[in-house]
Amino acid sequence: MNPKTVSESKTEMTELVMPNDTNILGNLMGGNLMRWMDIASAICASRHCGAHVVTVSVDHMTFHEPIRLADVVTIRASVSRTFNTSIETFLEVFTKGILDPTPKKSNQAFFTFVAIDKETMKPKPVAPVIPSTEEEIKLFEEAAVRREFRLIVSGKMKPSDAKLSMDLFEAVREK
Repeated sequence: MNPKTVSESKTEMTELVMPNDTNILGNLMGGNLMRWMDIASAICASRHCGAHVVTVSVDHMTFHEPIRLADVVTIRASVSRTFNTSIETFLEVFTKGILDPTPKKSNQAFFTFVAIDKETMKPKPVAPVIPSTEEEIKLFEEAAVRREFRLIVSGKMKPSDAKLSMDLFEAVREK
């Protein structure tokens, strides 16, 4: 399996917030945004591994700004790191009114997927990702700690086995 660069699978998706997407306050419902983010990140992960993927987890979903009726929503997804059969994607959400000159960041999240072999319907190995920019390298390095937290929360790893997380907490404690 040949490694791939982050840029090979970057995905950008644009949506217009319509009345049926909003709550009674005229804001985009969080579930609708999460659905759009899931679609964009699944396309990104599938592009990277050349296979169907299934969502395993969503973490660090943050809502910085409300998204209003008639706003244009742009979702940017990129692979932050791959592991044996899983792909972590980083998403950023930008919004702007149709007539606004510049978009503003409203949300971000990490979605994790597992690649699925179409014949066996079992997890399949994925190609490594090669980060190249400073931001991509930072996301790549931090992904190992995020993975440990996901494994602990899901019960697949004991907290005492989370070496990277323990090292991080020790470094913070020493400051």
